[in-house]
Amino acid sequence: MKMETTAGIDEAGRGPLAGPVYAAAVILNPEKRIIGLNDSKLLSAIERELLFIEIQQHSLAWAFGRASVEEIDRVNILQATHLAMQRAVAALKIVPDFALVDGNSSPRLPCQVKTIIEGDKIEPAISAASIVAKVLRDQEMRELDKQFPQYGFAQHKGYGTPQHLAALQAYGPVSIHRRSFAPVAKFFVAPTLSSRKIFVNDTR
Repeated sequence: MKMETTAGIDEAGRGPLAGPVYAAAVILNPEKRIIGLNDSKLLSAIERELLFIEIQQHSLAWAFGRASVEEIDRVNILQATHLAMQRAVAALKIVPDFALVDGNSSPRLPCQVKTIIEGDKIEPAISAASIVAKVLRDQEMRELDKQFPQYGFAQHKGYGTPQHLAALQAYGPVSIHRRSFAPVAKFFVAPTLSSRKIFVNDTR
């Protein structure tokens, strides 16, 4: 008799002003409990990295998906997050029978879906997914920091910290900034007539 499988699904990177949004799907092995799973935001970077190794070694299946900055700007961050979740589930080597999704918004998946608010704190599979998504996104943001060192992406991971906002004001946005997010969008709004300085030649 086939054992029913449940995938935990969570995202990382909905709030930042820059970089892609990631999602992960994890099917835990009930015979190999992983100690210490929790909401990735409540764990240190070292704890997340160590747990990520355990998830890779002991889960029945895990996978991730991402949606690019261009996709975020084109379809909005919620739909891009759903797209990343769909890609994560599609990449699993096991097709799950059920999916537990953190939050209150359900992506369209090829299995039954249940959303759980703050599920990353109470459902181990969702906690595992939150850790995978966070670790992998942080890795990409550290790589992007090498391309754009003036912004400090390795430190704030694209979130709107004072450091990031100051750099954005000093240097303007780059290709990995989300133009649909207000602090970035203002750089692409054409000035109105009233905001321009108008100079008239004085012929007197």
